[in-house]
Order: sequence, then C-alpha cells, then structure tokens
Amino acid sequence: MAEEKKEAWLNYLALTTVIFAVCATLSTFKGGGFSTRSVMSQSQASDEWAFYQAKSIKSYVYQMQKETFELKLLDLPKSTPEEVINTYREKIADYKKKIEKYELEKSEIQVKAKQLESVRDEAQKHSQAFGLAIIFLQIAILLSSIAALLKKKMVWCGGVAAGLVGLFYFMDGFFLFL
Repeated sequence: MAEEKKEAWLNYLALTTVIFAVCATLSTFKGGGFSTRSVMSQSQASDEWAFYQAKSIKSYVYQMQKETFELKLLDLPKSTPEEVINTYREKIADYKKKIEKYELEKSEIQVKAKQLESVRDEAQKHSQAFGLAIIFLQIAILLSSIAALLKKKMVWCGGVAAGLVGLFYFMDGFFLFL
C-alpha cells in the first residue's frame, strides 16, 4: 500500500485554522463580556435618569408651592401682621432652598447617567468589533475546512484572506483603532 505524500501547504492550513479558531473563541468571550457591560451600563443609566426624573418632579412641586406662596404674599392685605408675612417669607425661602438642592442633585445625577451612557457606548463599540471578528473568523474556518476536504489551495487562500480581516477586527476589538 503506497503512502500518499502530504502536501506542505496542508500543515499551514491546519495551523491557520487553529489560530482562527482560537481567535474566534476569544472574540466570542470578549464580545460577550462587552455586550454584558453595555446592557448593565444601559440599565444603570436608565435608573439614574429615572432618579433624575423623580428629582425634577419634586423640584417642580416645590417650585409650584413657592410660586403659590409668593402670590399669596402679594395678595395679603396691608393690615396683615408681620408675623404672618414672615411665615410666608420663611416658607418661600425654605422652598427655594429645596429647589436649589434638587437642582444640584439633578446635575450630579445627570453627570453620572452620562458617564454610564459613555461606558455603554464604548462597550458597544468593542462588542461590535468582536462580533465582526467572529463572522470573518468563522468564514475563514469554514473555507479552510472545505479546502482541506477538497485539497484546493485557492479555497484556503480565500479562507486566509477572510481570516486576516477577522484578525484585524479581533485586534480592533481590543484597541478600537477604527
């Protein structure tokens, strides 16, 4: 029984297929991690915006109360005792402080929510790059497998080309140079 001579390029085909498979696996894990980070950051940002909305509503309620007291103060008869006028002024000042407090809290919440949205956006960019890497690396693995079965070097060359694109996106997933 004569032993069939193995073509040298088949060794390279096996090596490149393993490299593409390892990178595809890493892309899946890293892409999934960034995808999870994106979802979690979006959820946290939504919570912050809901908190912001609650503070806005409270601020608005106090603003309405303040304006009501200001109008009542203007409507008081001239004979109103100074004690009553001072009570109105104290309430107005108290509401004004509460409004300022809520406005300050809203600005802090807004900063935090925007930071979380920034984390989400960054994670989405990484996840997208890893997703593209997976697509091209899977195509490369498929073409390499077909090339090995058919012993067609040109099919493997197509797989290597797809794999190089996949490797490019794999690296882009880490460094975001695109």
